[in-house]
Amino acid sequence: MRRYGKHTDEDDIRSRPNRKGNRPRTHIRPKHEDAAEGMVLTVDRGRLTCLVDGRTITAMKARELGRKAAVVGDRVAIVGDLSGTKDTLARIVRIEERGSVLRRTADDDDPYERVVVANADQLAIVTALADPEPRPRLIDRCLVAAFDGGLEPLLVMTKSDLASPDKFLELYGDLDIPYVVTSREELASGAAADLVREHLDGRITAFVGHSGVGKTTLVNALVPEDRQRTTGHVNAVTGRGRHTTTSALALPLGDGRGWVVDTPGVRSFGLAHIDPSRVINAFPDLEPGTEGCPRACSHDEPDCALDAWVAEGHADPARLYSLRRLLSTRERREGD
Repeated sequence: MRRYGKHTDEDDIRSRPNRKGNRPRTHIRPKHEDAAEGMVLTVDRGRLTCLVDGRTITAMKARELGRKAAVVGDRVAIVGDLSGTKDTLARIVRIEERGSVLRRTADDDDPYERVVVANADQLAIVTALADPEPRPRLIDRCLVAAFDGGLEPLLVMTKSDLASPDKFLELYGDLDIPYVVTSREELASGAAADLVREHLDGRITAFVGHSGVGKTTLVNALVPEDRQRTTGHVNAVTGRGRHTTTSALALPLGDGRGWVVDTPGVRSFGLAHIDPSRVINAFPDLEPGTEGCPRACSHDEPDCALDAWVAEGHADPARLYSLRRLLSTRERREGD
């Protein structure tokens, strides 16, 4: 007879089975050697659209990846249902090593960096020459992020019928950055897309720009098959464009000619994560001169060896000025 209350002993304690199973935990994870290779096209609330063997499938991140997040452009290993049919869900079990990253922080005092795009070859920085006015500080910040992340920059200027690009180009001439100048008529007719497309063949190009500059209009012209995005308008009173792109999206140019990644319009581009020692890599004519710099040199201080390097004729002084202007953007707001 079973006893209860204060007269019970250990033999009366009932043993409950482990509801989660009795198998011991293991730290050994499957290698998923049979996983398919895919590319992340877009991310939406934990669901990732990926391209696998020419099919678009929906996947989610496997629990074993922990907090590691996949972003647009990532090359990933995927298992599960790869049919791409409606209501099916695969799993991303591995994120391959990235060749480049475009990163930013929400602000300069925000320590949390966000990877916007992975594995892009090029960053197309779109700016209007007027309506809205150019924001050189924001463009400088985008350039620093490109140099830091291993992307080659491309300047795309729109609305040249409203303002000449000459003064604007003087700011960036010494950086030897390729550029395209387009008008509103060319943007509307598709001629602007043809001019830009010459720089995109065989490459993955991320497009950035603040609202109202014509970025999404240009992307839609480059990839006319895409109808998921609509072009916003610029408010005649505020001059501010409505954000028409809410998350990054990779779109194929067709015939294997490359990819375009449309990114959300940016209001700020924080650089809290940038290391000056990586930005100098984009200036091969100046980089050898840093060998005599003091440790952790900011390249804009009295003991910087670059001053002597340039004075000896190894590089153009304008190039050193451009480097220091870009690095100083980390200390200034875009509106300064």
